[in-house]
Amino acid sequence: MTAVTWNDGRLITLNGGDTASCNGNLNQGQLYALVFYNSAGNDANATVNVIWSQSQPPVKVTVPGTTGNQGLAALCFVSGSDTASVSISLTTADPGVKIDAYIASVKMPTNTSGINNVGAPIGSTASFTKFTRFYGVPASHWYDVTLKSNINQFISVQLTENKANVVILNQQADPSNTIAYTGTTQNQVTVTGKTYNTYEYPIQGNGTQWVWVNADSAQNSQTATLAIQSLQATYNLFAKQKVDA
Repeated sequence: MTAVTWNDGRLITLNGGDTASCNGNLNQGQLYALVFYNSAGNDANATVNVIWSQSQPPVKVTVPGTTGNQGLAALCFVSGSDTASVSISLTTADPGVKIDAYIASVKMPTNTSGINNVGAPIGSTASFTKFTRFYGVPASHWYDVTLKSNINQFISVQLTENKANVVILNQQADPSNTIAYTGTTQNQVTVTGKTYNTYEYPIQGNGTQWVWVNADSAQNSQTATLAIQSLQATYNLFAKQKVDA
């Protein structure tokens, strides 16, 4: 059994009985998504205990089993306003369990080894891959964001400082069994399910960082894309038309 120091939120691999702890490194006011993948290569589910308070029971997260390391991710949200520390442990009750995990937020992971950590595609389109984290600081105007996937039940997460939006494209099933919450975080997370393959929505930049991560399998991520288009020129044209009028 191994105890891992997880203060940088990096991508780690745990086996049955292993633990990982982020001690005092969660920031007040920030929301974090713990992202778990079942990497055992068998179809048995793994149970992760998320410990965030001395006075509260652990939150149990079921990470779906899969063959070929192609499973969906499971998510658990933690707020730095509730706790400065979080630990996870992988139960030994399920034989042969093994997971990959990392912490996603506007801050983490600070060690991006093994993560596809790239700038958000502002003005272009980029493909998701497994363990993708897009980050960017949109300027203070409106943008159009488009998520697209032809795969059933593609899941991604948009994170800002203290809010998250879990977006499900081509939704086929209730995702609640793979999304868990600690403390007050359920009030900070929106789950947006769409039965079609494209979701387009506006955001307004405010000088703070935005992050998008995928929470799906490697094979499901291959055809999924994120596009972010600035609407500043359109808004400028609209303003000019009003002046001319």
